[in-house]
Amino acid sequence: MERRAFITAATLGLLVMPLAAGAQPVKVWRIGWLGDGTRAAREWNTLTPLREGLRELGYIEGKNIIIDARWSEGREEQLKRDAADFVRSGVDVMVTHGGLAAIVAKKATRTIPIVVATASDFVAAGLVTSLAHPGGNLTGTNDEAVTIAVKQVELLAQVIPRLQRVALFWDETNPTLNRLARDLGADARRLNVAVISVPLVRLEALKRPVDRAVRERAQAIIVALGGWTLSNRAQIVQASLSRKLPVTSASRLFADDGALASYGPDLLAVYKHAATFIDKILRGTPPGDLPVEQPTKFELVINLKTAKALGLTIPPSLLQRADQVIE
Repeated sequence: MERRAFITAATLGLLVMPLAAGAQPVKVWRIGWLGDGTRAAREWNTLTPLREGLRELGYIEGKNIIIDARWSEGREEQLKRDAADFVRSGVDVMVTHGGLAAIVAKKATRTIPIVVATASDFVAAGLVTSLAHPGGNLTGTNDEAVTIAVKQVELLAQVIPRLQRVALFWDETNPTLNRLARDLGADARRLNVAVISVPLVRLEALKRPVDRAVRERAQAIIVALGGWTLSNRAQIVQASLSRKLPVTSASRLFADDGALASYGPDLLAVYKHAATFIDKILRGTPPGDLPVEQPTKFELVINLKTAKALGLTIPPSLLQRADQVIE
């Protein structure tokens, strides 16, 4: 019996050994998330949909992917420190959003692939050489900020009688918004509307820019998207409404927090789609070979409650076009 047992065990061992020797360890990819803004205000509408997109593509955290999530809390120096940490630790892909963070990531490395979930004007900001052929180590989604802001001017013109002047609030630390501040004025003049450029200083009280908009006789405010403005959207909206100035922006989060309306890309879909760039890169496609894309889904949200509080009437045609009406 002992001899028979030994032979059986030896035979099983020979069968098992090749299988064990041939087993391949699961590759665990490391993703560095360079978040611009505050975690509390931004995680659920940026990193959360990205995680959902990755799960749908088969990437399970703790199994075959690790996401090291960092947040700037509104500080540019923190972005730079976190980007440098990702480079030192050798993450497989760095993912970020917004022009300022994208530029910080680009300056930090020329070798680690970078996916920019969304930002404005990739070419003018020096992020890529062209949208169709990015080259280098960066790709992502270009949000067409100027075109969207013009649509917001058109929207305001339908609601505000004899619209002549609007203020553009934009984060002055975000270099990719320089073109928006410059070009929106020229495009809006075709609509007989003047644009007052009001750069916002981070950490400064919002009363000052709102007071300037009032002094310059602005009839409404358009807020350019960025990590800082999104993280501070509620304060921006409330400061503006305290002076009876309606607000629009490209993110529906502004309308949710009391802005008159929002028109722009479906950002939850944009961040979820960023997972497809990551997947292609991890499968071997160089980021420079992945064309920069444009958003494909846009949404119009109207806050009827705010319109009534401001004494504004929303045309029925505009209400019918809205993807959501907040009452």
